[in-house]
Amino acid sequence: MSEIIDSIGIRFGGLIPSAELQMAGLSSHVVAKLVARGTLVRIRRGVYADGALWRTVQAEQRYRMLVLATAHLAQTSQVYSHLSAAALHGLPLIGAWPNSVHTSQPGDSTGNTARFTTRHRCAGVLDTVEIAGRTVTTVQRTLVDVAASQSFLVAVTMIDHVLHQELMRVEKASRSRIVVPPALTTDDLLSELERVHPYAGMRRAEQAITFSSGLAETPGESLSRVRIYELGFEVPELQVNFVGTDGRSYWVDFLWRRIRKIGEFDGLHKYLRGAILGDRDPGEVVIAEKRRERALRRHWHSFTRWEWDTAISPRRFYDFLSEHEVPRV
Repeated sequence: MSEIIDSIGIRFGGLIPSAELQMAGLSSHVVAKLVARGTLVRIRRGVYADGALWRTVQAEQRYRMLVLATAHLAQTSQVYSHLSAAALHGLPLIGAWPNSVHTSQPGDSTGNTARFTTRHRCAGVLDTVEIAGRTVTTVQRTLVDVAASQSFLVAVTMIDHVLHQELMRVEKASRSRIVVPPALTTDDLLSELERVHPYAGMRRAEQAITFSSGLAETPGESLSRVRIYELGFEVPELQVNFVGTDGRSYWVDFLWRRIRKIGEFDGLHKYLRGAILGDRDPGEVVIAEKRRERALRRHWHSFTRWEWDTAISPRRFYDFLSEHEVPRV
């Protein structure tokens, strides 16, 4: 029976439609037993997932499967947009993914929300791409829609991510002495925003786009800089390079140059920009980081670190920044 489930899942990109189970000879009674045992998990009525797979994937992948399951059941072709498009494009979200699937429809019809779907009205033509056989708004349009409809934090995190990917692509090409322009810039997003001119959220979207930066390497760094700004502290420079007292080149996440303070989001990520720790011994990593910190401390007044649990809480992060004498605006 596991071979049947595996075969169907492979053919349908991880989805297991009930119609396919019936065609394979599994009755509704047998399917109900498989669900009760946890062998199958129902995503939506008529579509399942392999239970073992479902239990191992993150919330983003589960929501992506909900979007694809809803698309599989749809009677007509839809354009998937907003957070649903973001999930299909692989964009990071700080917070919970929604319980409904978002689609967009050009024209003057009003948006509406049903149990599993949220339909948005939009002006003008929708630029789309195809992902997993489904029609999805482009990354550029998706970012504008998210910026106009979601929180400042959600929008900046996604825009930072895309701009950073483009920055890395351009830098990689330049190391091979190839000059390529970025496929997406802040100006491109502002132009798209002006073209789309959403019914609501125009000013909010513009603020998120102009604040975003490709220099933010991780969602944790995006979270930190958004919190710093919203809490009324001075926004630091991002990804500044120094030569330490040991002669080595180091990158730091944040720098408040006026007070000579270095700040770092400690998210178990790189210690040298673009480096992957791989199989290095954790003790070796800790020693290397302490050496790095000593090399930088001799040049700068202080070196401050924080983690996700601190930055995610506005009250906790406000107290932390105040305690470490980060200047207010």
